[in-house]
Amino acid sequence: MKLILMKFRIALLLAVFVVLPGSLTSLRTSTAFAQPAQATTPAVPARAGTQAPAATPASGAPVATPPAQTAPAPANAGKSESDEAVATITKTVNEVRVVFTVTDRHGRYIKDLQKNDFRVIDDQKPAELRSFRSETDLPLQVGLLVDASNSVRDRFKFEQEAAIEFLNAIVRPHYDKAFVVGFDATPEVTQDFTDSTENLSSGVRMLRAGGGTAMYDALYFACRDKLLKQDQTGPVRRAIILLSDGEDNLSHVTREEAIDMAERADAIVYTISTNISGMKGKGDKVLERIAEATGGRAFFPFQMRDVSDAFLSIQEELRSQYAIGYKPADFVANGRFRTIEILAQEKGLKVRTKQGYFAPQE
Repeated sequence: MKLILMKFRIALLLAVFVVLPGSLTSLRTSTAFAQPAQATTPAVPARAGTQAPAATPASGAPVATPPAQTAPAPANAGKSESDEAVATITKTVNEVRVVFTVTDRHGRYIKDLQKNDFRVIDDQKPAELRSFRSETDLPLQVGLLVDASNSVRDRFKFEQEAAIEFLNAIVRPHYDKAFVVGFDATPEVTQDFTDSTENLSSGVRMLRAGGGTAMYDALYFACRDKLLKQDQTGPVRRAIILLSDGEDNLSHVTREEAIDMAERADAIVYTISTNISGMKGKGDKVLERIAEATGGRAFFPFQMRDVSDAFLSIQEELRSQYAIGYKPADFVANGRFRTIEILAQEKGLKVRTKQGYFAPQE
């Protein structure tokens, strides 16, 4: 009986060892098939707003997108929205806009010319004209810089009154804006940007003569800290009217640095000399250089009544200008200074504009 019971136990153990490996093999097999099945399951589309939108061309034209259930995974999946935006930029079109004035042999302003009446040379190469407008009514942003040093004391009062008359005539309420800066050793804003001619007049009358002359610093300050920082919602005309004898003995920046800042601010500089000697001096040549470089004019009113005439000429010129847009040839965004020359097709006409501009730096 014991022998029979022992044989039965041995047979039972053998049966267990035979069945158990098959069960383990079956478990491993089902697990191996389960993993690939999960990998091939279609992805569930994300909710709106949780995934970067498809890139849109710069022109704003919509992009056709295939149905979500059949679209393959995008090649740039995982990139940020800014990366996708950069990837859509294929070409940058550089256009330069320039304001200029045209006069005849007698200095009279010519206001009825058309696009085909001009050629543009950018960096000594012909440029492609894109746009042309007669700009007689753009909003103005004007800075009046008055030399308040000892050297201009003799006719300071008269120049103040002439400046007030100019501002009263040119600044239109709710349209134009101007500011007033007096300078000797340092520039001082006596009236910030405003369209109130009353406030501007008060700002001019607050000026007091005395001290040294830091003219370059004042021009640099007016362009960098006033014009460049002034908000604008559309095209504007920026101008600086600089009253000085041109003598500078205290500036930290150079003449050329001041000119460069005026060009960066896209400001035309008109200079009115306060030299009453009757002869052009060293300072007058400096004033000429500043005006010519920025497309403005230098005035030398040796008599007091000529100061008012200079302001009237500036007023007329600001309402008698053209604006042209063009595409330069072989343009490179390297920060280099590029020269500008605008030529009138008709002989006898003189075109005055700034001498050049700085290309943007990439």
